[in-house]
Amino acid sequence: MSKNSEPIKGKAFVLGKNIDTDQIIPAAHLVYSLEDPEERKLYGKYALSGVPASESGLPQGNTRLTKDGETQSEFSIIVASDNFGCGSSREHAPACLEIAGIKAIISPSYARIFYRNSVDGGFLIPFESLEDLSKDIHTGDELEIDQVHHTLKNHTQNKEYKIKPLGSVADIVHAGGIFEYARQNGMVPAR
Repeated sequence: MSKNSEPIKGKAFVLGKNIDTDQIIPAAHLVYSLEDPEERKLYGKYALSGVPASESGLPQGNTRLTKDGETQSEFSIIVASDNFGCGSSREHAPACLEIAGIKAIISPSYARIFYRNSVDGGFLIPFESLEDLSKDIHTGDELEIDQVHHTLKNHTQNKEYKIKPLGSVADIVHAGGIFEYARQNGMVPAR
């Protein structure tokens, strides 16, 4: 089974609309090195730490993506409302979510720069839903993304939804980012 056809499984973490890059990774936490293994983990610890607990952007019960002191989340699929990743163009936003253990995001729409940074960096897979699923899916629901049939299964609620195919970005995402895709296709020299 190729990476393109492997299902993505995990618990849902549900967010509202207009989650911006300052909420995904606050500027105060952009001081850590992505190259240093110990500092890199801190991006996972602080992923989505900029979403105020009082705001409707956090899921039911004000659940945090990572538990206090942890760098990895028990959640692996974010389900968000419209305009995910708006704000500044920081590449750290999709990187910190990947470091925290997020494999995919499902949203009806993305800020263009966040979408491109996710794809080009090969950090996580930004799937587009046909409708706002953040109102139907709950944090903790067990999900499965079928990349072949373009469906999202909610095993907790026994429901299934259609999602948009990745289209032309699929090869870049599954190669691990734009540079790895270029290397694999002879566009730039191998390392």
